[in-house]
Amino acid sequence: MDIILIKVLGINFIATLVRSTFGFGEALIAVPLLSFILPLDIAVPMSVMLSVAIALLVVVQDHKKIDVKSAKYLVLAALIGLPAGLGMLLYGNDKLIKIGLGILLIAYSAYALTAKNTQAKTADNNSLWLWTCGIASGVLGGAFGINGPPLVVYGKIKGWNPSEFRATLQGYFLPVSFISVVGYYFKDLITEEVVLYFLKSIPVMIPAIYIGRWLNHRIEHKKFFIYVYIGLIVIGLVSIVNTFM
Repeated sequence: MDIILIKVLGINFIATLVRSTFGFGEALIAVPLLSFILPLDIAVPMSVMLSVAIALLVVVQDHKKIDVKSAKYLVLAALIGLPAGLGMLLYGNDKLIKIGLGILLIAYSAYALTAKNTQAKTADNNSLWLWTCGIASGVLGGAFGINGPPLVVYGKIKGWNPSEFRATLQGYFLPVSFISVVGYYFKDLITEEVVLYFLKSIPVMIPAIYIGRWLNHRIEHKKFFIYVYIGLIVIGLVSIVNTFM
C-alpha cells in the first residue's frame, strides 16, 4: 500500500466520522486535505461519491426524522446552482479555486464560532432563505463537493433540533450528491482512478459511519464543533498559503 493511498484512507475515515456524527462536514475536511495530495478533479468526485454512500446508510437509519418538505425544495434549488459549480471546477483556475476554498472555510468557521445561539423563525414564511441557501449549496457542491455551509445557515434559521438537522441533511445530500456524480460522469470526471480510490475507501468508511452514530449519542456537540471549526480555520489558512509556495 503506497503512502498516498494510506493518507487518502486516513482522511476519508476522519471525514466520514465527522459526517456520521454531525450529519455534515466531511467535504469541509476531506477536500482541502485531499487537495494537498491529489488533483481537485480526483479529490472532489471521490468525495462526492463517498457522500452518496454515507447519506444512503444514514437515511436508511433515520428516515423518519427527515423534514421532507425542506429537503425537497433545497434539492430543487441546488439543481439550479450545480451547473455553475461544475463550470468552476472544469474551467476555473486551480490556484484561485483553492484560495476561494480557503476563504470559504475561514469565513464559515468564523461565522459558526461567533454566531449567537438564537433561532429566527422566518424560514417558514420566507422562501428567499430556502432558495438562496439551496442554490449556494449547489454551486459550492459542484465546484468543491462542499454543500454544507449554506445548509447550516438555513438549518439554524429553520430551528431544527440536532436529530432533525442530521437526518434532513442526509435527505438532501443523497439525491444532490448522486446528481453531482452523474454530472461528473458525463464530464468524464469519474475516472478509473477516482473509482479505485472510492472502492478502497469503503472498508474504512463503513466502520466510521457506525462509530460516528455511537459518538452522536455521547459527545457534547457544541464543544466538538468548536474544535472542528478551529481546525477548519487552520486548514483554510494552509490551503491559501499553499497556493503561493
